[in-house]
Amino acid sequence: MSEVSYGVLLVAYGAPRSLEEVKPFLEDIRSGRPTPPELVAELEERYRAIGGGSPLLERTEAQAARLAHFLGDGTPVYVGMRHWHPYIREALEAVRKDGIKRLVVVAMAPHFSRMSIGAYQKKVEEASEGIEVAFVKQWYDHPRFLDGVAAKVAQTLERFPAARRTKPHIIFTAHSLPEKILASGDPYPEQLRRSAEGVMERVGDYPYSVAFQSAGQTQDRWLGPDAGEVMQHLAAQGHGEIVLCPIGFVADHLEVLYDVDIEYQDLARKLGVRLERTPSLNDSPELIEALADLVWTAAAERGWIAPRPSR
Repeated sequence: MSEVSYGVLLVAYGAPRSLEEVKPFLEDIRSGRPTPPELVAELEERYRAIGGGSPLLERTEAQAARLAHFLGDGTPVYVGMRHWHPYIREALEAVRKDGIKRLVVVAMAPHFSRMSIGAYQKKVEEASEGIEVAFVKQWYDHPRFLDGVAAKVAQTLERFPAARRTKPHIIFTAHSLPEKILASGDPYPEQLRRSAEGVMERVGDYPYSVAFQSAGQTQDRWLGPDAGEVMQHLAAQGHGEIVLCPIGFVADHLEVLYDVDIEYQDLARKLGVRLERTPSLNDSPELIEALADLVWTAAAERGWIAPRPSR
C-alpha cells in the first residue's frame, strides 16, 4: 500500500462497546487509578439504557468507510481512539505496517480546545515516529459541516405543527469542559457560538441559545449554562417547544443517546414542554464532503497533492 501519497486517520474519544468493557474503559480514562464501584455501576446502567454499549466505534468506522469511498483514489482511512480500542497508537501501528509515511489526522470534533483536541494531538505525536503528520485542529466553521447541521435542524423543525403561536426555541450544545480553560484564552466556547451563528444563518429566524451538557462530576467549575438550566428558563417563560441540537458531537454515543434522549427528555416531560433532538450527522453526505475537503486541503498545504480547484 506504500504507493499511495498519504493516509488519513480519524481520531475520537473512544467508548465501551459492551457492559464488560465499562470498567476497564473508566480505568483508562483515570490513567489506571481504581474506579469507585458506584461510578462503574452508574455508567453501566447508562450504557444498559442505550442498548448495552456505545455505537461510537461503529459510527466512526462508517464515517471512515464513506470518506475513503468519497476520496476515491485509494487513500486509506484509519480510525483511532484516545481511550479505547482501537487506540490511536494501534491505528498508527497499522499505518506504519502499511508503509504510509504521510498522514492527515482529523479529530472527529469540530471545536478546538487544548484539553480535548490538544490531547488527541499529543497522543498522535507520541506514537507517530517516522510519519509526517498534518493535524487538522478545528473545522467548526466549515461550510459543509454547517450545511449538514442546518439540514438536520430544518428536518427537526418539520416535526412541529406549522400553525403555532411561537416558533420552537433551538438550543445548541457541546460537551462542557472545566471552566479553567478560559484562563488561557481557550477558543472552545467562542467557536461553539460561531458554529451556532453559522447554522442559524442557514436555518432562518428562530430564537436560539448556546449551552453545554454532560459536565463531569468533579470539584472543578464547568462551562455553563447547562442545557437543562436553559430548558427550565425557557419553560418558565412559556416556551413549550424546544429543539436540542448537540452540535459538538458528530456521531451517536452516550452523551447524545442517554444525556439528551433520556435525561433531558425526562426533564422536558417534567417541565411540560416538547423536546425534539436533531439527528446526529454520523455519515451524512455533508459531513463526508467536509471531511474530504479538510483532508485535501491539509494534504495540498503540505505539497503531498496538487491543490484542488474551488467548487
